[in-house]
Parts: sequence; structure tokens; C-alpha cells
Amino acid sequence: MSPWFVFAIMTAIAAFAVLWPLGRGAARQREGSEAAVYKDQLAEVDRDAQIGLIGPAEAAAARVEIGRRLLASADAERAAPATSRRGWRRGVAVLALLGLPALALAVYLPIGSPMMADDPLAQRTKTASASQPLENLVAQVEAHLEKNPSDGRGWTVLAPVLTKLGRLDDAARAYRNSLTYAGESADRHADLGEVLAMAAGGVVTTEAKAEFERAVAMNADDVKARYFLGLAAEQDGRPKDAAAMWRAMLDKAPADAPWRPMLQAQVARVEGTPLPALPDETIASAKTMSEADRSAMIRGMVDKLATRLKQNGDDVEGWLRLVRAYMVLGEADKAKSAQAEARQAVAGNAERLKQLNEGLKNLGLDG
Repeated sequence: MSPWFVFAIMTAIAAFAVLWPLGRGAARQREGSEAAVYKDQLAEVDRDAQIGLIGPAEAAAARVEIGRRLLASADAERAAPATSRRGWRRGVAVLALLGLPALALAVYLPIGSPMMADDPLAQRTKTASASQPLENLVAQVEAHLEKNPSDGRGWTVLAPVLTKLGRLDDAARAYRNSLTYAGESADRHADLGEVLAMAAGGVVTTEAKAEFERAVAMNADDVKARYFLGLAAEQDGRPKDAAAMWRAMLDKAPADAPWRPMLQAQVARVEGTPLPALPDETIASAKTMSEADRSAMIRGMVDKLATRLKQNGDDVEGWLRLVRAYMVLGEADKAKSAQAEARQAVAGNAERLKQLNEGLKNLGLDG
């Protein structure tokens, strides 16, 4: 059904709602005219005559006078006033039938369009109420995708949300559907491989590795895929290959890449970069400790080294040991902070600064 036909019906209903009271108002006006008053007076004369308040002669004279006035009033109503009332009602009717639609069009045309298409799925999910629970939004998108399984954009939007919710099997299915209906891309293959590895408890399975290889084939610089391929090499018992892959990534990475400190720590861990040298007696006692006690002891020594360097910052080797220790412990932020403190401590000595920068380069850091 055409929307304009619907609008015409609505306009007719609105005009009828305006004209109906006018017609009824005219009838009520006639009923309340002077003629009605004179009729009441005739009835009152009849009552007075019946109870003896006036005589028959006076009652007859009063009836004649009231009748004369009643006839005069009827003639007056049929004259010009009736014409003026009809003219006024016609004016209101024309205004209702033509003015209302004109006013509606004047307001509607600049701000509306009955032919405007629906908002796409992704836009509706973005503008949904922020107070609505995420699970409800996901359920709405899933219901839409059940009816429209070939909506590639919908699967692409849904997959990372399912990953965030921990529904890894469903996320993997969503990524596969995204690849099928939205097209292949390095990012989608890498994301699918990551979800498969997460579902396997961090193990890069054969299926996950195949997805990362497809991603690298499409984009040789895909960071996520290259990292996980290095992790797969380490899990396969090839730590040197893993370190080589990750070092190649570091060589191409910009200095401000947010993942750079994490990857540097991974390289140091895989290559077995030693912690600060420990006395022989300390090493001997550490062999009998539990893993937790041994870690606590090592961390205590690292903290002592950091405290000593803050008091005496001229020890370049000490700074390098501290940075290396933080990298091995996986504390990338502390390693970066230690680099800045070391440069500040030896900034006044060009030889020590050069030695520090060379040492940092050997650790895979910016010199």
C-alpha cells in the first residue's frame, strides 16, 4: 500500500474530526435561539392561566403577542444571519480540508521521507541504548543472523563480541561465517587463528597455525599472525626459530609500537637471557627452594639492584642487568622505565651513554 494513500486517509479523518463539532454546534445554536425562549414563555402563560394568576382575556392577549414575536424571530433567522453562519462554516470547512494537508506537507517534507531505507544492522547496534546489557544486544544480533545467515557484516561485528564474552566456539563459528560471507582478509584469518588458540588453552593447534599461515600469505606484515607463528615454533621445540621470527618483527617495528616491549621480553625469555649474576652460595641454596621461593628471591635481588642504581647511577652494567631482568620477568613497563632512568643517570658522560646504548641494542632495545 502506498504511503501517500495512508496519509490521505489520515488527513480525511482529521478533517472530519474538525467539521463534525461545527455541524453539531449549528444545530445546538438553532435550539438555543429566541424561538425557544418564546416557546417557553407560551408554556408559562398556560400554567399561569390554569392556576388563576391571570384571567382568560389576559392569557389570550399574551399568547397573541408572544406568537407575533415568535413569527418575527423565525423570519429573522431565515434571513442574513443564517447566511453569514453558513459562510463562516464553509470557510472553516475549506481550511480543514485544504489548510491542514498543506500545513502537514510543509512540516513533513523538509524533515521526513517515507521512502527512506532502514538503518543497517551495524548502525542499529551502535545506536542501541547504552544501558541495555551486552548479552541482550548479542541475542538480538544472533536472532537477526538466524533469519539472515548470509549477512557477512553482521558476523564480522558479532565475532569479537563473542570472543570478549568468552564464547570461543561460537566466536570461531562467527569468524568462519565472516570469511565466507564478508570475504577473506588477513585480519579475519588471524582473528580466527587466535580464537582457536585461545580455545585450546594457548596452544597453537594445526588448524590455528593454518589460519595464521593464510593471513601471512595475504599480508606478510600481519603482526598477530607472525607472533603466533613464532609461538608455534617455540611450542614445536624450535626456540631459535621463534626468536628469529620475533627479532625480524622488531627490526621492522616502529619505535612506538605498543606491542614492542612485550615482544622484546619474549625474545629475552626464549633466548634464555640470564638474570643478574648470583653468588655461588646463593645459587646452591636456590636449588633446594620451591619455585615460588626461588621467584621471590630473584625478585628481591632485582629490587635491591634497582635501589642501588638509584643511589649510584654510574654503573652501566648494573643498568643493563636490571633492564634484562625486568624483560625476563615479563615486566615490560619497568624495563622501559629503567631505560629512561639509566639514560638520565649517565647523560653527563658521553662514554657511559654510548656504552649503555650499545648494551640496549644487544638486548634488542632502542639504543
